[in-house]
Amino acid sequence: MAKPRIITEETKQIMIRFYSALDALIEKKELKGVNTYCRLYNIDRRNLLAQRKDLDRVILQISWMQPIVKDFGVSGDWLLTGRGAMFK
Repeated sequence: MAKPRIITEETKQIMIRFYSALDALIEKKELKGVNTYCRLYNIDRRNLLAQRKDLDRVILQISWMQPIVKDFGVSGDWLLTGRGAMFK
Protein backbone atom coordinates (compact mmCIF):
# COMPACT_ATOMS: atom_id res chain seq x y z
CA MET A 1 0.00 0.00 0.00
CA ALA A 2 1.36 3.44 -0.95
CA LYS A 3 2.18 5.92 1.79
CA PRO A 4 0.05 9.08 1.71
CA ARG A 5 1.97 12.14 0.66
CA ILE A 6 2.24 14.88 3.24
CA ILE A 7 2.21 18.50 2.14
CA THR A 8 4.61 20.63 4.16
CA GLU A 9 3.65 24.05 5.47
CA GLU A 10 6.34 25.57 3.22
CA THR A 11 4.75 23.97 0.15
CA LYS A 12 1.33 25.30 1.17
CA GLN A 13 2.78 28.80 1.51
CA ILE A 14 4.28 28.57 -1.99
CA MET A 15 0.90 27.48 -3.34
CA ILE A 16 -0.81 30.37 -1.58
CA ARG A 17 1.68 32.82 -3.09
CA PHE A 18 1.22 31.26 -6.54
CA TYR A 19 -2.55 31.76 -6.39
CA SER A 20 -2.11 35.27 -4.97
CA ALA A 21 0.13 36.17 -7.91
CA LEU A 22 -2.36 34.68 -10.37
CA ASP A 23 -5.15 36.73 -8.79
CA ALA A 24 -3.00 39.88 -8.92
CA LEU A 25 -2.29 39.37 -12.62
CA ILE A 26 -6.01 38.97 -13.29
CA GLU A 27 -6.81 42.05 -11.21
CA LYS A 28 -4.16 44.04 -13.12
CA LYS A 29 -5.79 42.76 -16.33
CA GLU A 30 -2.56 41.16 -17.50
CA LEU A 31 -4.53 37.94 -17.69
CA LYS A 32 -8.19 37.62 -18.58
CA GLY A 33 -8.67 34.81 -16.07
CA VAL A 34 -7.61 31.40 -14.81
CA ASN A 35 -9.04 29.72 -17.91
CA THR A 36 -6.83 31.88 -20.12
CA TYR A 37 -3.73 31.09 -18.06
CA CYS A 38 -4.47 27.38 -18.25
CA ARG A 39 -5.14 27.47 -21.98
CA LEU A 40 -2.00 29.50 -22.76
CA TYR A 41 0.28 27.23 -20.77
CA ASN A 42 -1.38 23.87 -21.34
CA ILE A 43 -2.40 23.41 -17.69
CA ASP A 44 -5.33 21.20 -16.73
CA ARG A 45 -7.75 23.79 -15.34
CA ARG A 46 -9.58 21.22 -13.23
CA ASN A 47 -6.35 20.29 -11.47
CA LEU A 48 -5.36 23.91 -10.91
CA LEU A 49 -8.77 24.68 -9.40
CA ALA A 50 -8.88 21.47 -7.35
CA GLN A 51 -5.48 22.28 -5.87
CA ARG A 52 -6.62 25.76 -4.93
CA LYS A 53 -9.65 24.33 -3.14
CA ASP A 54 -7.62 21.80 -1.19
CA LEU A 55 -4.01 22.69 -0.40
CA ASP A 56 -3.56 19.34 1.33
CA ARG A 57 -3.78 17.46 -1.98
CA VAL A 58 -0.68 16.74 -4.07
CA ILE A 59 -1.58 18.09 -7.50
CA LEU A 60 0.59 21.18 -8.06
CA GLN A 61 3.10 21.01 -10.89
CA ILE A 62 6.18 23.20 -10.72
CA SER A 63 5.61 23.97 -14.41
CA TRP A 64 2.44 25.88 -13.44
CA MET A 65 4.64 28.50 -11.75
CA GLN A 66 7.21 29.03 -14.47
CA PRO A 67 5.06 31.27 -16.74
CA ILE A 68 4.19 33.76 -13.99
CA VAL A 69 7.89 34.19 -13.29
CA LYS A 70 9.13 34.04 -16.89
CA ASP A 71 6.36 35.89 -18.72
CA PHE A 72 4.66 38.10 -16.11
CA GLY A 73 7.51 39.37 -13.92
CA VAL A 74 6.56 37.68 -10.66
CA SER A 75 9.65 37.38 -8.48
CA GLY A 76 10.84 33.79 -8.23
CA ASP A 77 12.44 34.63 -4.88
CA TRP A 78 9.12 35.94 -3.55
CA LEU A 79 7.24 32.96 -4.95
CA LEU A 80 9.52 30.39 -3.32
CA THR A 81 10.54 32.16 -0.13
CA GLY A 82 8.08 34.97 0.47
CA ARG A 83 10.94 37.48 0.61
CA GLY A 84 10.77 40.77 -1.23
CA ALA A 85 8.10 42.14 -3.52
CA MET A 86 5.69 40.02 -5.58
CA PHE A 87 6.78 41.69 -8.81
CA LYS A 88 10.32 42.42 -9.99
